[in-house]
Amino acid sequence: MSDEQLISQSVLDNGIKIIHRHRAGELSHLALMVNVGMRDEKADENGLAHFIEHLVFKGTKRRKAYHILSCLENVGGDLNAFTTKEETCIHASFLKEHIDKAMDLFADVVFNSTFPDNELQKEKEVILDEINSYRDTPADEIFDEFENLIYRDHQLGRNILGTIDLVSRYRRDDIVRFHKQHYAPDRMVLACIGNISFDDFMKLANKYFADRQGNALPFERIPFVANAPATRVEERSSHLTHVVMGGLAYKYTDERKLKMILLNNILGGPGMNTRLNLNIREKYGFAYTIESQYNAYSDTGNYTIYMGVDPRSQERSIELVYKELNKLMTQKLGVLQLSNAKKQLIGQVALSNESGMNDLLSMVRAGFFEEHIETLPETIAKLEKITSSDLLEIANEIFDRDKVSLLIYKGQEEK
Repeated sequence: MSDEQLISQSVLDNGIKIIHRHRAGELSHLALMVNVGMRDEKADENGLAHFIEHLVFKGTKRRKAYHILSCLENVGGDLNAFTTKEETCIHASFLKEHIDKAMDLFADVVFNSTFPDNELQKEKEVILDEINSYRDTPADEIFDEFENLIYRDHQLGRNILGTIDLVSRYRRDDIVRFHKQHYAPDRMVLACIGNISFDDFMKLANKYFADRQGNALPFERIPFVANAPATRVEERSSHLTHVVMGGLAYKYTDERKLKMILLNNILGGPGMNTRLNLNIREKYGFAYTIESQYNAYSDTGNYTIYMGVDPRSQERSIELVYKELNKLMTQKLGVLQLSNAKKQLIGQVALSNESGMNDLLSMVRAGFFEEHIETLPETIAKLEKITSSDLLEIANEIFDRDKVSLLIYKGQEEK
């Protein structure tokens, strides 16, 4: 295995997991992920994980908001963050000589944020605007609402942003308490891809993170128990009808995950030659947009098929989707079809990882689930072993019509 593929790992004495991959070049990428997200919130805490993701950039014991935002930006770097249903992540890209600066900044904002009241009030307005903007974009909103449908009565069904009522009421005490309960070293993974040796990266990790302490709440997530499939239709004033259909799939650590990724890529992945795109958009011209996705969480997963269609084409489009699902359940891929599908996925993964950041974010999340993190050659070797029978078996288990849930934002037909 080349040095460019070698992934090195360690754990600091305080529990922070360290992951590193050397990569030649001028650019380095750094990410710190905390194993806390929306599903770790109580009902009256919905939105707090996302709120904290915003507020860690608003002031520390050493830096004001301006200095945090300028630290890497002034040297041409890029600093950002995101919150998911299970993780919160801070990440940055920068020239390799600034990694010391980036490590210092990450440790400061994660462990020393002061959450000043004046910044909290300003950021409330930003998040409330974000919630309203999301509501005004049905093509985005429908994905979260679909997960609310299939994960109903469980934390995974809530919205990451929270609600207007809850976000409006949060005070600094709520932020400080949630941060103290969840931002502990043994909940964190720190990862780097860049032109720095593993030994030098470990020296910086020890310098800035080894003395950080904290005690998190006992890590207990309420497991998800499958609900029966459901269908919901809402009338909307938009011209376009938005449809999401799908159901439950495999969790992150399931050995069938890679097979599901390949199957989803054939069905409706990012390529223009997917079955859904060729047979619904290109052949019939029904869908303005049509795609499928597979999402894997720690104890469950789901697949979704999204399409934006003219209201008059809604029913026909849905039946055509079912037809494509049925083909995958009843017709094995030929040798050439399977070979081409594997080559396409390998190429997409390689292209996606070219910048380094996508590769890093995949690597840092894997740190929560896997003792050994796969390299691209190892993933390719596993992919090559997948057979047409494997995909047929998965399709029959996942795509059964009786297991499909459906959410429709029905647009207005022209008169």
